[in-house]
Amino acid sequence: MFSFIVMKLNLTTGIIPSLNVAAGLLGFFFVKISTKLLDTLGLSSQPFTRQENTVIQTCVVAASGIAYSGGFGSYLFAMSELIVHQSEPSSSDYKNPKLGWMIGFLFVVSFLGLFSLVPLRKMMIIDFKLTYPSGTATAHLINSFHTPQGAKLAKKQVRELGKFFSLSFMWSFFQWFFTAGNDCGFQKFPTFGLQALQHKFYFDFSATYIGVGMICPHIVNISLLIGGILSWGIMWPLIQTRKGHWYSADLDPSDIQALKGYQVFIAIALILGDGLYNFGKVLSQTIAGMTAMIIQRRNPQLPTGAKNPLSSDDERRTAVFLKDQIPTSLAVGGYVAIAAVSTATLPHIFPHLRWYHAAVIYVSAPALAFCNAFGAGLTDWSLASAYGKLAIFTVGAWAGASQSHGGALAGLAACGVMMNIVSTASDLMQDFKTGYMTLASPRSMFASQAAGTAMGCVVAPCVFWVFYAAFPLGDPGGEYPAPFAVIYYEMAKLGVGGFSELPRNCLSLCYGFFAAAVAINLVRDGVGGRGARFVPLPMAMAVPFYLGSYFAVDMCVGSLILYVWQRRDRAAADALAPAVASGLICGDGLWALPNSILALAGVEPPICMKFLSKADNKRVDAFL
Repeated sequence: MFSFIVMKLNLTTGIIPSLNVAAGLLGFFFVKISTKLLDTLGLSSQPFTRQENTVIQTCVVAASGIAYSGGFGSYLFAMSELIVHQSEPSSSDYKNPKLGWMIGFLFVVSFLGLFSLVPLRKMMIIDFKLTYPSGTATAHLINSFHTPQGAKLAKKQVRELGKFFSLSFMWSFFQWFFTAGNDCGFQKFPTFGLQALQHKFYFDFSATYIGVGMICPHIVNISLLIGGILSWGIMWPLIQTRKGHWYSADLDPSDIQALKGYQVFIAIALILGDGLYNFGKVLSQTIAGMTAMIIQRRNPQLPTGAKNPLSSDDERRTAVFLKDQIPTSLAVGGYVAIAAVSTATLPHIFPHLRWYHAAVIYVSAPALAFCNAFGAGLTDWSLASAYGKLAIFTVGAWAGASQSHGGALAGLAACGVMMNIVSTASDLMQDFKTGYMTLASPRSMFASQAAGTAMGCVVAPCVFWVFYAAFPLGDPGGEYPAPFAVIYYEMAKLGVGGFSELPRNCLSLCYGFFAAAVAINLVRDGVGGRGARFVPLPMAMAVPFYLGSYFAVDMCVGSLILYVWQRRDRAAADALAPAVASGLICGDGLWALPNSILALAGVEPPICMKFLSKADNKRVDAFL
């Protein structure tokens, strides 16, 4: 179920909220029901403890995480003929999705991250005492379930999740009846008028985006809306008036050398500006934090403020965490063995990615994985996508210099390898922190992460294949536009061929928006604290530049619902809003499964609900 939800978000906006709360809640709920049922039947059952809850949550998140890090909405789908031909219609350098090679690729790259940092877990969790805010928050949530008061709250949360899950699923089912054709149904409801609809401003009644808006911080939703207004409300209409001057009037707007070129490359400029700034910021914080901790360990007599002795809880956690050791030889041997197999296998899957490209990635990946995991421990910010983009440009340029074709595909494949390693390593450390706080055995956490990863390597490609077979993916005006696939392919092209194919003045605008992204981040860090809440996020602003503002409107509605709820009853909103949002996301996301089955079976909706202007309606009536 979570893989379907993540995949749907991947292929629509690319914005994935944390589903840890829903995974922890549902794990608690289902096992509690099963143990009660066994007791009712007179069968003995083991008590359900925090460790089982943690293991379930870890396994589910690891499995559904492959749906994101597997690149089905970004680098992997960017290799397909459909995406490549949107940019280069005559190119023969593409690799269409197939279940076999996708599953094989994920198996040879996804486990490396698990082995890369296992020997450093004591240093990261106990010696350096890294916070890992998401892992700590998940642990507090799971710990609270297993108290009398927390169990009562969990029941309320599960009840709300189930209620809104059902409402969301039934609402999606109801909407399906009105979608018999292109641009039909509530998804194209002209909330602000027909002209606004043409410029991608409308409310599309999506329970998923409303739920995502309730989970994401308010500033993320506002940033999305600002980006949509700036692009589709101001910039694109102005650039369209320069048709025939800045780009050929004969070109279709969807051509990469026409309006689409500005949409894609300005979004890339914002993403790169924001990503490089935060990459440098987190890296500098990581180096500074490591240096301070190493100095303190070598000179324990240096004054660093008041020292708190370990509490009895922390002593117990440390003892449990150190009891079940994972041998270093197993970790190092596992990494070397899998890296060797992967180095030999990848060139057969991606012929343009040579074995020495893969070998260099595997030699450098542990250091980058450590930096990412350490940074996530300090800031709660995983920069896996930034490391992936670094691989796109470096390996793409390297492969492009030695090959006449295929440098872009080599860069995208390298991006996938790097993203999987650093993302999985960071997630594992988050889970080790959760296990440390919930007294779960580290071996059980590692085994759970490995089991979830193995499940994800099979489940995620199969879920993607359902979408790929049932719906037209990658269509900019369709239900599943996969915006980041286009963006990643254009990044790979830039890494190989430079800026030669950009339309007129596009490069100047890209420089301006790159600088603006850096400046906005400097302002955010400069004002700090409460003031930063009012400065938009460039990364969030970039997404609507290509897609439009329809999902930003939905997410702002979710944000408004949460804001009003918090004003009326803060305690209830803080306790129940994540469960309500998760229910909205899960119900609508799960509808993708029966919707796909109906599409594959050739069952079409019976009604097309479409909106026309008064003049068009008169013409239709006259025609009929």
